[in-house]
Amino acid sequence: MHGLTAFVTLFVVFLAALAVGIAAGYAWKTRADKRRLADVATEAERLLQQAKDEAREIVLHAKDEALAARQEAEEHLKQAQRELRREEERIQRRRQELDRRAENLERREQTLNKRQSALDKRANEVERLYREQTEQLQRIAQMTTEEARRQLLAEVEQEARADMARIIRQVETEAKEEGEKRARRLIALAIQRVASEHVSEITTSVVPLPSDDMKGRIIGRNGRNIRAFEQAAGVDVIVDDTPEAVTVSSFDPVRREIARRALSKLVLDGRIHPAHIEKVVAKEREEVERIIMEAGEEAAYEAGVAGLHPDVLKTLGRLKFRTSYGQNQLDHAVETAKLAAVIAAELGADVETAKAGGLLHDIGKAMDHNLEGTHALIGAEFLKRYGVSERVVNAVASHHHEVEQESVEAIIVEAADAISGARPGARRESLEDYLKRVRALEEIANAFKGVSESYALQAGREIRIIVRPEDIDDLEAARLARDIAKKVEENLHYPGQIKVTVIRETRAVDYAK
Repeated sequence: MHGLTAFVTLFVVFLAALAVGIAAGYAWKTRADKRRLADVATEAERLLQQAKDEAREIVLHAKDEALAARQEAEEHLKQAQRELRREEERIQRRRQELDRRAENLERREQTLNKRQSALDKRANEVERLYREQTEQLQRIAQMTTEEARRQLLAEVEQEARADMARIIRQVETEAKEEGEKRARRLIALAIQRVASEHVSEITTSVVPLPSDDMKGRIIGRNGRNIRAFEQAAGVDVIVDDTPEAVTVSSFDPVRREIARRALSKLVLDGRIHPAHIEKVVAKEREEVERIIMEAGEEAAYEAGVAGLHPDVLKTLGRLKFRTSYGQNQLDHAVETAKLAAVIAAELGADVETAKAGGLLHDIGKAMDHNLEGTHALIGAEFLKRYGVSERVVNAVASHHHEVEQESVEAIIVEAADAISGARPGARRESLEDYLKRVRALEEIANAFKGVSESYALQAGREIRIIVRPEDIDDLEAARLARDIAKKVEENLHYPGQIKVTVIRETRAVDYAK
């Protein structure tokens, strides 16, 4: 690069000198320019000399730079050669190390081959000994390998079933204890907040009389008064040997109440004849209809359920004259609504839906007995016709598990219904019904295989089954308890719940002689 620069400089100097020469040549043509030409030649010589000096310096500088560059390149080359030699040495060492490793691997492979041969021989020997021992064991035990395997699997299965039954019992016990603890707390809270009376109501159908002479006036000449009364009220009047009382009989509780009130008014008035009987019965029918409507409205107000159709309120009020196991059904409906509201609030569910479902869950019991179907399904269909919400309708229809429960509010309504019916003092049943239920419980339990004895306890709210331990193991005992409980649910009708307890006991007895 510096040599090219020096060449260009010399070329420029040459051109300048040439120009000066040409100018000097032209100057010589005239004598007038001789002096100027001399000055120009002098200046040209000076410039030429200066250019030569600069060119010499440039050439020297270029030589110095070229020498330095050469020395630097030689140094780089030497450094690269040294690194190359070190890399070659490292590669050579690596190659030697790999050769040593290859030799070691080859020796190890030879050793492993020898060991594998020895192991193969030992494995063959072990296999031969195993076959011999297996054949000898089969001869001693008089049992094939497959039979022994089946027996072992059976023993393992039995042991696993026992362990499984133990774990199941433990988990169920823990879950029941925790669930019962929470349920008791929640139910106690709900019952304490509702605080209903423990005295159940009974709708009477017996009309007291001031004297037995009034029976003849009720019957009338040739029985015309009693026939007129029965036709007008739609009931049967039983005049028997009961002193100073007659009995009004009817499947319809509302008709029975109308007849009771009308007969009481006739007895007090003393005017008993067909025309007056029809008038009094009609008046009392209007009065009972008014009482029914007021009862329905009062129940809805007390339960906090608004927006019900008047026909729904009227039908709800008919429950005032209906009882179940001695419990007034309208009071039961209001109590169920309050319990459902408390439980729903504690669980974070829809309180309004729970209240409405609890109040209306037994409205089907107020329907005419000629309608086919259960009271839950009849009531749900009736409420659907009057625009009640689907969730409330489902809660009413499913509170006896006749349809699937679609919301947590439906489950809450079922629980509140059970609490209201099962609390102490809420309901009672006749001795005949109680004995039938106890006998039915024991018959259901005794019908299952492996049951030795069964006893109904706690007024039929618990049944204890004693099983034969040689026929029923621990796992079967748990299954038997569930099967009996399911059978009881399917075949019996009862308030509250029935506890099923299966007892399996193994005793070892010996005598010292």
